[in-house]
Amino acid sequence: MTDSGAYQILVYGNVEVASEEIVRYQEEINTDIATILDVPTGWIASKQHAQYTVNETLSRAKELAKTKTREDIMWVGPVQGGQYLDLVAQSAKKMGKLPFQIHALGSPTPIMEQYRFDILVDMILTAKKNLPPERPLHLFGAGHPFMFALAVALGCDLFDSAAYAIYAREERYMTEHGTSRLGELEYFPCSCPVCNRNDPQSMRALPKVERQKMLAQHNLHVSFSELRRIKQAIIKGRLWEHLELRAHGHPSILQALKKLKKHSEYLETQSPVTKNRGLFFFSSIGLSRPEVVRHRKRLFERYLPPKEAKYLVLLPQTQMKPFHKSREHRRALKIIQQRLGDKISEVHICTYAAPFGVTPQELGEVYPLSQYEIATPFDTETIEYTAKQVSTYIANTNYIGVVLLEDFEVWKGKIGRVCKKACVKKNVYFKALSVENPWNKNALDDFAIIVEKMFL
Repeated sequence: MTDSGAYQILVYGNVEVASEEIVRYQEEINTDIATILDVPTGWIASKQHAQYTVNETLSRAKELAKTKTREDIMWVGPVQGGQYLDLVAQSAKKMGKLPFQIHALGSPTPIMEQYRFDILVDMILTAKKNLPPERPLHLFGAGHPFMFALAVALGCDLFDSAAYAIYAREERYMTEHGTSRLGELEYFPCSCPVCNRNDPQSMRALPKVERQKMLAQHNLHVSFSELRRIKQAIIKGRLWEHLELRAHGHPSILQALKKLKKHSEYLETQSPVTKNRGLFFFSSIGLSRPEVVRHRKRLFERYLPPKEAKYLVLLPQTQMKPFHKSREHRRALKIIQQRLGDKISEVHICTYAAPFGVTPQELGEVYPLSQYEIATPFDTETIEYTAKQVSTYIANTNYIGVVLLEDFEVWKGKIGRVCKKACVKKNVYFKALSVENPWNKNALDDFAIIVEKMFL
């Protein structure tokens, strides 16, 4: 892939070459992927100037068909607009109608240099939403491995950057978590060939040119190593988990990851429905995962309780999954059956569980409702989200009675409060048993009595 010279326009304001010359030159050197001479928006541009960059880049893109003479080169159609998301959307829509094989997001470098990856999230996803989904998206200037996972998760397919060499000239040592100065290091936290053969003290003693060459080699090694980790994470269905780990290595990446909540509905539509691995949930950040969003949408849009179900019985989650096969749930159901007899058919057993909310018993083995692990104790946001999903479920169904067994130690009374409020609003019968050990025999006996009284 070749650089068209647009970055020089961003840095110096202009280049003394016409866009037609750039097209001819890239054809003459037999490049595989070529880029038109676009006009980058930059970071501090006024909206008027940003609009000019969008229009001028589109004008040059349209001229490409008249200028190029070869059909065996893939051409990149850059999207401009900078921080003005409406212009990014406009640019992407119009550029997507032109016959480019690849697209690229223009002007991200100044934003990445300031570590404003939260803004980059909006720029990338605005472009993605308005470009043809089958065309790869290139991210100009993305050269630091600590943000590769974020870029890939957002839908970027290609990167290019001279950062590995630029950082080496400044004696900066790249890692998957950030950057260190060579002069600050006592040990190399890396096992690449360069770091295996040297230590920071011996490298600092080398001549400048040789030292910079070694640093550049290391920076390339760590970049390719991270790309391989990301590819393997995708194969294993663990890209989100990998991104969360990287996000906790630097606050700016964590800030960007939190921004994904704003785009969670779109990300859900682009994510596979099933994976060949279960999911790991570490904190409330995982509530923005496509799988959680998908369950919430489908439960309320596609699911209806059994026709014969008149009463809802809510049981707390267990460590074992699926929940209805756990020893605790089987014991609870047995005691309730002994009390109700044939009336048990009118009872619908569901589990309230973080992070998905309500899990109807008959859906317990549907992916990913029993194929996940979650860290406890739950944080406040996870408890509140789960409680809200339970409340919404009650509000959207037509049970005539709801009985809740609450694990007070885990949920602190939150589930009981929201269920009561939802039932009062619908004028539905509600009773709860909130105890610190909901699975002991005395608690289950008391709960079965409460369920039985619901029928009186």
